[in-house]
Amino acid sequence: MRITARVDYAVRAALELAAAAPGALTCERIATAQNIPNRFLQAILGDLQHARLVTSQRGREGGYRLALPPSEISIARVMRVEQGFLAEVHGQRPEDVEYPGTAAPLASVWVAAREAYRRVLEEVTLADVVANKFPDHVAELIDLESAWRSFGDRSAG
Repeated sequence: MRITARVDYAVRAALELAAAAPGALTCERIATAQNIPNRFLQAILGDLQHARLVTSQRGREGGYRLALPPSEISIARVMRVEQGFLAEVHGQRPEDVEYPGTAAPLASVWVAAREAYRRVLEEVTLADVVANKFPDHVAELIDLESAWRSFGDRSAG
C-alpha cells in the first residue's frame, strides 16, 4: 500500500472540514491545523471542489466546506480525486492485467488485494474517522496486533 503526500493531505483536509461541518474553514486554518503547505493545499482544495466534494464561499463567513454530509463521503472517494484508481498495476486496473504462463493467476491476486483495500476505504467515512468509530470489520482489523507491525516485523509462523 502506498499513499502519496497529496492523497494524505487531501484526506486530512477533508477530515478538518468534516469536523467543522456544516461550518466553513479557511485554507490557512486547515493548513495550520494539519501542517500542510498552504500552496499545496490550495491546489488540493481546488481538486476537491472540482470533484464537487467541497464548496467555497468568499467574504466574512467564507471559506471551504464539505458539499455533502461527512457520513456520505468515504475515504476512498477523497482518495480517488487525487489518484484515480485505488489500485493499479503499471497504470492499469487489476482486472485488465494479463500475464503469460505461470504468472497468469497473479492478476487474480491483484484483484483480491484491491477488493480488501476497498472494503476498508469505501466503508469508512469522514464522519467515522472524526468520531473515531469504525464499522465492525474495520475495528477488528485495527485491533489486530499484527496490523500495527510491518511485514518484516512479523514472525515466520
